[in-house]
Amino acid sequence: MSTPRFMLGPVLSFRGCGDDGQWRVTALIGLAADDPVPAFQCDQQACPPPVLLVKNARQQFLRYDLSCALQPQERTVAFGLADGAAGWHFTVPGAGQVPHMAYVSCNGFSDPNGMRKLVRPAGAVWADLLESHDPAIRNKDTVLDKEQLWHETRLQQHEVQRFHLLLMGGDQLYCDSIWQDLPALRAWVSLSRDAQLRFPVGKALERDIDNYYFSLYGARWLPPSRRSWDAAPPNRDCADALARIPTVMMWDDHDIVDGWGSYSPQMQQSPVFRALFRSARRAFWVCQLQHVLADLPALPEPAVAPRDPLFPPVTWSTQLQHDALALPLLDGQPGFSMAFRLGPIALVVPDLRSERSRTQVMGPATWHVLQRWLHALGSAKPACLHLLLMSSVPVVHPKLALAAGLSNLLGGDHVLDSSTDDLKDQWSDDDHEGERKRLLQTLTDLAEAHKIRVAILSGDVHVAAWGIAYRRDIAPVDNWSRIYQFTSSAVVHPSLSGLLDKLFLGYLNNAAGKVQLIDAQHQVEMMRFPGHSQFMMAARNWLAVEVDPASDGKLWFTWRCEQEQGFSNHLQALG
Repeated sequence: MSTPRFMLGPVLSFRGCGDDGQWRVTALIGLAADDPVPAFQCDQQACPPPVLLVKNARQQFLRYDLSCALQPQERTVAFGLADGAAGWHFTVPGAGQVPHMAYVSCNGFSDPNGMRKLVRPAGAVWADLLESHDPAIRNKDTVLDKEQLWHETRLQQHEVQRFHLLLMGGDQLYCDSIWQDLPALRAWVSLSRDAQLRFPVGKALERDIDNYYFSLYGARWLPPSRRSWDAAPPNRDCADALARIPTVMMWDDHDIVDGWGSYSPQMQQSPVFRALFRSARRAFWVCQLQHVLADLPALPEPAVAPRDPLFPPVTWSTQLQHDALALPLLDGQPGFSMAFRLGPIALVVPDLRSERSRTQVMGPATWHVLQRWLHALGSAKPACLHLLLMSSVPVVHPKLALAAGLSNLLGGDHVLDSSTDDLKDQWSDDDHEGERKRLLQTLTDLAEAHKIRVAILSGDVHVAAWGIAYRRDIAPVDNWSRIYQFTSSAVVHPSLSGLLDKLFLGYLNNAAGKVQLIDAQHQVEMMRFPGHSQFMMAARNWLAVEVDPASDGKLWFTWRCEQEQGFSNHLQALG
């Protein structure tokens, strides 16, 4: 039997864990529009017929239900084509077990020339994550280091894989190539700014943009040049990871276009940018969130224009009430912010792009529902011990005042030069400082009132780093309001390695040594990276988030950082 040629997938998605004891997981596959729909099985049972998410003249996207019951012990569940032509596995935690998680960001590149400078293959970091995760696909020549061996007893005792969830914090794919690949947009780039703002988008161009975004997911996540699923040895790449670990995804700028939300109001509201956002949003809804395209409400023109987009809130529980596998999107917001309860851990995933502008990260309605959910968390049962908040852009990061000043002098709106937009993206930018204060106040109040440890997981900046935000007016020994941030970036994109990059890295490390006074109560401080002499580790990396079974709820955060030979481990505990 031959494996069917998928155009995309399978891509696993975690949908939550309900009161019915089900670990809800779905699998997305993409096929040519005229291909027959295959039958799947999971846990030795036939899967229900798939849900058609969208179909166009070129391709169709299908979602299969792989949900299975939690049992007393964690276990590995098999799924695949019903005829046995291809199969995969994912691991389900035991009932009451805190899931083990891996975190990645920046799965792609903005400049192919940068990828040619890599010392190791583009997928080397994915290969390391997979070899840490799944002994069954480990290279026979792999020599495990002492940190990896620490996990082997659990994996061998229960015949399982290491991670139950894969958190993907943004830039799951880089769409910047659209400026060169679509002739109309390539011509648009060379126009004057006034002509760009007036450039009309007809139906043909809108269709080309839409097709481009949907096709790019297959090209990036399951490239045609990739060896087949039944190849030996296994590929050990991004596609393998997406097929073996259920994901939680939230978009960032490159999932739309580099710098989205940080251009001038006039450019953000131009016909071309509006068309890009509409199509990127549709493709994100289907390919990353795995929802039926017809269930996505259209966004009207912003209620406030052109500065800060304020869209009408969506009651997602009503909008998606017919979908038993809908993601836990928070009601009363126009974006895709979501929240999960995982026993003693809460995972909050805010959408920091749908309403972004140069002076806004999230709109008032989104802030309200996010704070309301966090407030309710304090009295929820079972009691919450840890809150993990995924912020695609770091909250705790050096404030680059000099670079921001030079950037403001140079101006912005250059789609092929992202330096200005990258700085405007930061929570620490002057225009976003008010919202950063609001976020830190919300998190510290929650931690203080309910004795919950709070950690932020972040990416975007192409280095590994960690830092803390805390109340200055509370004695350190009693300081529950100490917020930890763990930055892991990037899993594919090159880190800061060129000559100009190294100059910037020196500037970044110098700025990182300065404590930021946010206001009379709060301050932000970068910490030296574990086992490293500087604050920033310039290496591609991924992050493990795991509970220590020998402690009462302590979490270990372990970066795996790429070296010329092998990977280095950098550990930090939170408990």
